[in-house]
Amino acid sequence: MSVLAISITTVALAEIGDKTQLLSLLLASRYRKPLPIIAAIFVATMVNHALAAWLGVVVADYLSPEILKWVLVASFLAMAGWVLIPDKLDGDEKITNRGPFVASFIAFFVAEIGDKTQIATSILGAQYADALLWV
Repeated sequence: MSVLAISITTVALAEIGDKTQLLSLLLASRYRKPLPIIAAIFVATMVNHALAAWLGVVVADYLSPEILKWVLVASFLAMAGWVLIPDKLDGDEKITNRGPFVASFIAFFVAEIGDKTQIATSILGAQYADALLWV
């Protein structure tokens, strides 16, 4: 199987039942403007995965597999700890309307951080060391 087919299959399977599916439905019901939402999701995904693939390539160049394993363990434990900290809601925040493209881009970009597809992209970038292929 080619490297491209492996990456497409891996990311497609990882996206099934993902929170970003629910986010895209929420954005579509909120703004009812599919073209700016689709464009923002596409751009946010490309930027996010480009950064993830680049990070995977850079990390693979500078860290040995043994050190990388422990860095990944520490990062997963840090994320687990961060998830356990409850959010504090501030009632005095000003709500601004930036339009469907900007709102969708920011929401989707943030939702993809630490997502299983981003992790898969980083791993594929580290394994095959060609960041542009994963974008």
